[in-house]
Amino acid sequence: MDRRSFVQMLGAALALPAGRVLAQSGSGRPIRVVVPLPAGSSNDYVTRVVAPYLTASLGQTIVVDNKAGGNGIIGTMDVVKAAPDGNTLLLGSLSPLATNMALLKNLPYDPRKDLTPIAGVSVTNWVLMVNSSSPIRTLAEFVADAKKRPGSVSIGYSTTTVQVQIATLNKVAGIELLPVPYKGTPATITDVLGGSLNATLLDPGNALSQAKGGKMRVLGVSSLKRNPTTPDWPAISETYPGFDFGAWNALMGPAGMPRDAVVRINAAMNAALKQKDVIEKYAEAGTIPLVMTPEDVKAYIEAEVGKWTRLAREANIQPESI
Repeated sequence: MDRRSFVQMLGAALALPAGRVLAQSGSGRPIRVVVPLPAGSSNDYVTRVVAPYLTASLGQTIVVDNKAGGNGIIGTMDVVKAAPDGNTLLLGSLSPLATNMALLKNLPYDPRKDLTPIAGVSVTNWVLMVNSSSPIRTLAEFVADAKKRPGSVSIGYSTTTVQVQIATLNKVAGIELLPVPYKGTPATITDVLGGSLNATLLDPGNALSQAKGGKMRVLGVSSLKRNPTTPDWPAISETYPGFDFGAWNALMGPAGMPRDAVVRINAAMNAALKQKDVIEKYAEAGTIPLVMTPEDVKAYIEAEVGKWTRLAREANIQPESI
């Protein structure tokens, strides 16, 4: 299955008429949705935007439970160990559902076996940025500068997923950037603004804030095509075909969930993702709805695990012990 076809902004969903309740087969108990990142994170944001619509459709209150830590492992394992009754779900993202398989040793779960795919939620990209006072105004100028100063143009990263992107950009552009590790995105922003760091890759929420404030300049986005929410921002792939790093979220359950529960929740999520209010709120954070069937989610995760495993090996990034 072509993974690109999964990325649909306003594609057809398994939609239900507004207000129709799907609670007939539900328990009536609250549904706990575990978000393996802190409150205020992008995962948390997209979950809370759709939660009221899921509550209305399913007739069950959605309770968001933030369980951060361990690169998403703590929250993910909570769901892996839960009863497969549809009352405990995971709002997973790229790290716990794909890149952990490529970048970590002794992972205590396999997302392809220990979780049930239910629905897509959102998809977005990373954004390559420099200080607005920098003389570098385009990706071409950035690459030219890096070629003139091999090993001297610094770029900050706070996750291994961004580290892989930097390594891939080095490879396709024939440059040697200086990757600088950070504990979090805010510190990379501070140092780019302060002048001690040349560039960084940001999530679109932070990127929009910095760009609108005139503090940082966008050089390109990491998705294969331009993000519809920021159509003026060029894709790095326009210069280097095939450069494709999307950041995505999917709703998962414990392994062994009944098929009728999966279909029911999938329909509610896809209906929520078609709501005008949801689309607009997602756009404010630079993300778009990701409408999928359970089968689409399963294939998508398989493809992403394979892709990131290959890219990590090509970049000579060895899996780290947990």
